[in-house]
Formats: sequence, C-alpha cells, structure tokens
Amino acid sequence: MRYTLRHVEVFLAVAKEESISRAAEALSMSQSATSAAMQEFESRYGIQLFDRNAKRLHLNSFGHTIRAKAQGLMAHAQDFDRELKKQEESGHLKVGASYIIGNYLAFKYLAAYMQQHPSAEVKMAVSNTPDIVAQVLNFEVDVGLIEAELHHEDLHLQLWREDKMCAFCSPNHPLANKQGLSDEDILSSDWIVREAESGHRQTFDRAMQGVLPSLNIALELSHNEAIKNAVKAGLGLGFLSEIAVADEIAQGALVPLPLEGRSVRRNFYIVTHKQSPEKQAVRRWIALCKEA
Repeated sequence: MRYTLRHVEVFLAVAKEESISRAAEALSMSQSATSAAMQEFESRYGIQLFDRNAKRLHLNSFGHTIRAKAQGLMAHAQDFDRELKKQEESGHLKVGASYIIGNYLAFKYLAAYMQQHPSAEVKMAVSNTPDIVAQVLNFEVDVGLIEAELHHEDLHLQLWREDKMCAFCSPNHPLANKQGLSDEDILSSDWIVREAESGHRQTFDRAMQGVLPSLNIALELSHNEAIKNAVKAGLGLGFLSEIAVADEIAQGALVPLPLEGRSVRRNFYIVTHKQSPEKQAVRRWIALCKEA
C-alpha cells in the first residue's frame, strides 16, 4: 500500500476543516508537516483531492467519493486498536437531534443512557433536520433523530415514533372559539410557520393540500419558541408539534384549533451513516429510544 493511516487521518482532518492550518491544530501537528503529509498522499497516487483557492480547500468530486471510505477505514483502525489494547467500549456517543426532539424528548433518553453508562462521554447537537442530516453525512454525530422522512444513498433511515401536529392561536384571536377550522377559515388567516426545509414545514404543506397555493404565510421562523411568541402576540395562527405547545395549551396561553379532515400526523426517524462502523453505543442508544 502506498498510504499510511497518518495520510488518511490528515486527509480527513483537512476535508473537515477545509484548511491546512486548522487541520494541523486539530491533529496537534505543525502546519508544514500537515501540508507535507497531504501532498505526499496525493503525489503517491497521482491524484488531486481538493480544489484549492487562496483561503480554503474544498473537496473535489473524487475527494467526496473516497471520504466516506476513508472515514470507515479510520474508524475500523481505531476499533482494531481498541481491541489490541483490550479496552472495552465505554459508551461514548455523539447524538444529533432536530429542535422538537432535542428540546422536548431527547434529554429524557440522554438521562437514561448516562445512568446506564456513567463513564460515557455523551454529546448532543440540537439543530433543524437538514443540519442534523448534514452532521450525520459529515460523520460529526454517530446518530441523528429527525422529524422528516428522507432518501439518501449514504444514509440508513429507521422509523422511530409517531408525532401529532396541531394548529393553534392566542385566546384573543377571532377563531379561538372555533371547534374546527374550515377551508374558509384557513384561507382567511395569517399563518406563522417554520422554514421551508424543516420537518414541521413538510407536514404543514401536506396538511394544507388543496389550499396551499392560496395560503397567506405571514412569517417563516426557524425556532419554535419564536412562533409561539408571535402567535401569543396575535400575529396569526401557528402550526407545531403538540409536544411543543402542550404546556401553553394546558395553561390557556394558546388555544388548539382542529383542522377538519386534514392529516396532521407525521413520523420521527433515526438516521445513521451506512459507512459508519457498527458501534455498540449506537445500538444501545437506538434500543433505548425504541424501548421508551
């Protein structure tokens, strides 16, 4: 073989950081040694893995092709090293969760996991569904919990659990006493919803089939709390997971509005990278989530 594990390690660091200097810092190497290792790796095979400009390095198409394989190779090498040292996996885990799951569900699973594995180092990233998917693809998290179905050749998607959405308004809104929203009510209202690529928005668009092109979307906001506050201020109707508005509805700060004859159910999913090596910690986490 013309490459070493150091070559692969340097390649993956540069691919992630898009910078020789930042990769060198991450690897605790000198910048010159990192640059030399990267150049040697490419020259040994007569290939180019990055498009270079004055400030950043970007993976070219071939670089993208081999990155997942390089990540898998490095992960297997690390697993082999642990086996040689007879070290049991401690349960270290990196989880990504979309906003609703991260803010309202995931921490109870996190508490249970850490109780079962007190020595484990567990990190959780909370963002929107597209960001979590990107982190899984980039090997930045081991497993993602997301709010939308997706299809990607590099990802494995598992159905997790069902979620129910609801429309809602402030107690002072003219529609607050309605037993259900008709199409006329829906079309006459201002709506405050999540951004276009979010799992919430996908469900909202499906629920509004037949009237979607004529809806008045007054605001698109990327955070659930912002939507709830805007609705409380009387700026329009909102549409979020029942999990996110349960407390406010119980307290009377928000009023649920049933959508007559419209589907407001969706599914949550567990997503992993197909090229990631099997980790006992990931299997334990998924089993915990599904059992709960």
